[in-house]
Amino acid sequence: MITPAFDLSQDPEYLILSVRVPYTRTSEFDLYIDGTDVKFYAKPYFLRLTLPGRVMEDGREKASFDIDKGLFTVQIPKEITGEHFEGLQMLTNLLAPRGSRSAKPLLQDISPDCSENVGNDEAEDEADFDWQVEQKVYVERSEEELNDLQKYGFGNQRSGVFGRLQEELSDVIDLKNPDRTNIAERRQARIHAEASAFSPDHYLADLFEDTEIKRLLKFRSWWTKLCPSQEQEEEHVILFSNEEKEQLRKFTNQSYLLDKTSRYQVWLSLVDIILSYSYEVRSTEGEHNVESPWTIRKLSGTLCWLETYSSLQEVLVSFGRRVLCFPLYRHFDMVSAAISDTAAVLRSGRAFILKCLLDIHKVFRQNDPAYILNDLYITDYCIWIQRIKSKKLSSLATALQNVSLQKKDLDLDIEELEEAATMVVEEENSASKRPSECPSCSLSSDSSSSEDNDESELEGQAHGASSHTAVRGEQSRHSPPSPGRRQTAHPGAWGAKNLSRIS
Repeated sequence: MITPAFDLSQDPEYLILSVRVPYTRTSEFDLYIDGTDVKFYAKPYFLRLTLPGRVMEDGREKASFDIDKGLFTVQIPKEITGEHFEGLQMLTNLLAPRGSRSAKPLLQDISPDCSENVGNDEAEDEADFDWQVEQKVYVERSEEELNDLQKYGFGNQRSGVFGRLQEELSDVIDLKNPDRTNIAERRQARIHAEASAFSPDHYLADLFEDTEIKRLLKFRSWWTKLCPSQEQEEEHVILFSNEEKEQLRKFTNQSYLLDKTSRYQVWLSLVDIILSYSYEVRSTEGEHNVESPWTIRKLSGTLCWLETYSSLQEVLVSFGRRVLCFPLYRHFDMVSAAISDTAAVLRSGRAFILKCLLDIHKVFRQNDPAYILNDLYITDYCIWIQRIKSKKLSSLATALQNVSLQKKDLDLDIEELEEAATMVVEEENSASKRPSECPSCSLSSDSSSSEDNDESELEGQAHGASSHTAVRGEQSRHSPPSPGRRQTAHPGAWGAKNLSRIS
């Protein structure tokens, strides 16, 4: 059976179901309606939905079929007129059968009789597989060995994944041996790597040459233009593209058995991931590029170091440090803007968060081997977020706004660096504004300068053409950079010599 493309909408009286079923006979439609269950069959299509509210079959049903578009539309009466059904855009959740809400392990054995298509998939794999590639037999780990491995991924429910992916490991995460590195060791290694990567030159360049930073700070992300008002439901404001709807239908619906600690860590990691995504959207002004997978992954301690956080303050400190250490634009105001953007996304509801996660999923899906992060985190988040209550998201957004992040919290000594750099700039400005010296001093300086000129002329005649070569070399060293390329390795207009004075 094929699950067809479908869409749901509503008015106060009816639930409206639109199903795309091309190349089917109009005489073979079957529709079953019973409370929260709706089943649709038109060979070879079958659709089963579990609704968030109750509908009924009382003779008021209306159906139509557009043969040209292959679109079947049915209006189903609601049991309670005026009731609003929440979550009609959460397609993965709607596809779940009523009896499948119990939690299941994330890793399962799939035997051939569990799926009608397994045999076909294996046949296709055999046809496309290159048998000349050298292969090694994978040795299944014992239960005791798996218990000894460190956990990571969504809800810390994965282990042993990177044992089979050693070649891709360095291109996905910065952690060298995730299966044998505990949480404390991961954090210590991450903090050391950030401290080593921090560049005072780059930071001061963005601090004093901030024209481009100011332009990016004025950028309005797509969610700021679509934030719902109190009178509007989130489903009415945001629309998913056909590609996003198709991806939602492809997800395998499942429940997650999370204890209180794991659930809290899942929330904190979600904030961390959305923070890195918010920065990437602002830094590229909403236009993803080839660096987007790297930026999202690199700025998130969750994705790059498999980090596990215990508070919102830890999340913000980690994110702030990474913004000032790794990407192109390293400015504290970019950190603050990303925090505000993330709070706005959380406040707007789960549909906005789901759209962000689907965008991340697409970015990683199109990048090899970043797709591994989809398997570890993003896919599970896309499924899990569809069942979350909006009240929890609002409280998380409020808590995020109430957390204060200051420069001193990042432990990179940037306040001292800024203070020293500012003093150098002020000293240069005051030196340039000093009054001219007294006449007698100028006379003596003129006489000494004339003597110096005589000596320099003699030296110039002695050295000959070598002095001209030195002049050309000095000019080329101070020539302006080529246009169109941002020189981030230098501390800006106030000169590299001032940086040495600071240090």
